[in-house]
Amino acid sequence: MADFSERIKQLRAEHGLTQDAVGKIIGVKRYSVYTYEKGLNYPEVRGLIILADYFKVSIDYLVGRTDNPEINR
Repeated sequence: MADFSERIKQLRAEHGLTQDAVGKIIGVKRYSVYTYEKGLNYPEVRGLIILADYFKVSIDYLVGRTDNPEINR
């Protein structure tokens, strides 16, 4: 199962986004997104929610707790 750093990098690439673009989506600098992708740091909860909503995946999928990207609401 992939971890957060792999998932965020994969989703960013699939959507054709730069690290800078993802940073703007969640309100952080490009370097922060770089550290997420390297597994050196993690976004705050608000950032996780925004990313999950933007990419239309569950937070559990985003953080690597499941391989099912569907949102169960």
